[in-house]
Formats: sequence, C-alpha cells, structure tokens
Amino acid sequence: MPAYREPRRRSPPLPAPRGPLSGTVIDALRTGADHPAPAVGDADPFGDDLQLALYLLYELHYQGFEGVDDEHEWSPGLLALRRSLEEPFLAALRAGAGTDGDVESALSGLLVEPIGDDGHSVSHFLQDHGELWHLREYAALRSLYHLKEADPHAWVIPRLYGRAKAAMVAVEFDEFGAGREADIHARLYADLMTDLSLETAYGHYLDAAPADVLATVNLMSLFGLHRSLRGALVGHFAAVEVTSSPGSRRLAAALKRVGAGPAAQRFYDEHVEADAVHEQVVRRDVIGGLLADEPHLESDIAFGIEATGLLEDRLAARLLAAWRSNSTALRGQPA
Repeated sequence: MPAYREPRRRSPPLPAPRGPLSGTVIDALRTGADHPAPAVGDADPFGDDLQLALYLLYELHYQGFEGVDDEHEWSPGLLALRRSLEEPFLAALRAGAGTDGDVESALSGLLVEPIGDDGHSVSHFLQDHGELWHLREYAALRSLYHLKEADPHAWVIPRLYGRAKAAMVAVEFDEFGAGREADIHARLYADLMTDLSLETAYGHYLDAAPADVLATVNLMSLFGLHRSLRGALVGHFAAVEVTSSPGSRRLAAALKRVGAGPAAQRFYDEHVEADAVHEQVVRRDVIGGLLADEPHLESDIAFGIEATGLLEDRLAARLLAAWRSNSTALRGQPA
C-alpha cells in the first residue's frame, strides 16, 4: 500500500451569490471594502441567501477563501453583519425546536430506533433503495462538514473544565485520528469521496449545496463561536454521536451494495464502532460533567439536541423529495 501523503490544502474560491445578503458579503471579501450591514428585513432565516452569507462569514474562522485577506476574519463591519444574520437564524431555531428544556427527554427520542424505514430517514432510504448517484450526491453535500469534521466542536474545549473537558478532548482525539495523520476523520472522508469519484477539494461543492445543507453546518459554527451557546454545542454534539452509529451502519451497507470501494465503506465502518463508544462518553461525562458544573445550562443542551433534529429533518425532507422524484438534490448539475 502506498505511503500516506496529505494533499496540500488550498482555500476554496468564493461561490456565486444567491441574493443581496450573500452578494454584499462576497463583494466585501473581494474588494476589501467594509460595507455597512444591509437590512436583513424579512429574509428567510432558513433560505439560500441568508444561509450562504452566514456560511461565508463563518468560514473566515476556518480555511478562508482564495484571494481573501485573512484579516477579514475580524472586520468590524462583517462581524456586525454576521450578528444581524445570526439573530433571525437563532430565533427561528428556538421557535422550531420546541424543547421543554429537559435533557433526558431530548435524548430519549434519539435513543429509540424506528422499526424499519419510517419514510423520513435518509440512511434507511440509501440502505434499501439508494443507487450510486444518490450516494455520490449525499457524499458531496455532506463534504461541507466532513472535510472539517470535528473542527467546529473544538471551539467548546476552552469553555469547559474538569470532567466535561477531559471527556470532550478524549472524543475529539479520536476524531482527529488519535495521533495518526492518516486516520483523521476528515482524511477518511476525502478517501471515501475518492472512491466515489468525487472532487476532494475543501469546499468544492459549496455552490451545489442547498440552504438546508448550509444550515446544518452553520448551526455548529453558530453554537461553537459563542461562549453563551456552549451548552447548545454540547447538545448538538450529543445528538450527532447518539445517532451516528446506527445511521453509519446503514450507510456502510448502502455503499457495499452499490459496489463502492473499501475506503468509502471504511469511513462509515469506523463511525459504527467509534461512535457507539463516543455516545456513552458524551452522555455520561461531557453532558454529565457540564451539568454537574453548570446545571443552569440544561435547557441550552436540550435546545442544541432539538435544533439539530429540526435541521436534519428539514434536510432529509429535501433530499428524499428530490430522490423519490428521480431528481438531483444538488443545485445545478448532479455530482
């Protein structure tokens, strides 16, 4: 087997705008002008324009964009605009999540696996009916997160302490390959994409991703970049880890059925085993430790769990509606 070599990471190019908000952000990033924040008005908080604008502003804290000065990360005008976009997004999340503030109640719904396909599960659809093109589209869209897997959750580490911090670092250590470069989960996902003949460049599929995909990624950055939302980020992380193992098992089976290569199957096989352990650590020590130290954050943790479910349900509805009508779920041409 050839020696592992990490490809040189390049910042992605700026995408095409999807409305006045994202257009303002793109123009500011291209020209360096610190424009005053436009009025958000009645922009759809889950819509393409607002979600792309937020994604662009958040990405300045990760890999940035080709030709964009790194100093824009702390541009006062762009930070003010980001805040004006975050407020309606967060308000819509709170309105739609419908949590009662109880963590055990929020987690209990995730722990009950449906018997068979309930008609709303992407992983069940892909396991039972998915064709290669479905899996390629799914992989392309999820790449906006998985090529930076665990990075947004790392923001919470300096905001925890004691048992919660130690447990969070232990889980993140696994996500980042447990000290082995070739086992970093983002690298494993790039290998999966290679097996599916997809482009592995970071952010390559941004223009193809609808707002429902962008929202799932933006949620992590929203929670991660605000200390006041640290409980919500822990809730989000718990929701991901609790649901990952069974979903990954179905996705691994789907990839095997359509004849995807071993690297594609390995990514999800790895998550079946690792996340079954992570679920217990997150529930017992990350959530348990955080609640022992800061019990007032319980409602925030529950909100993070429910908000994650809200956005994943919206994304699932979009994907399944497209695929059941034999249409692409991507904006533009299929992957």
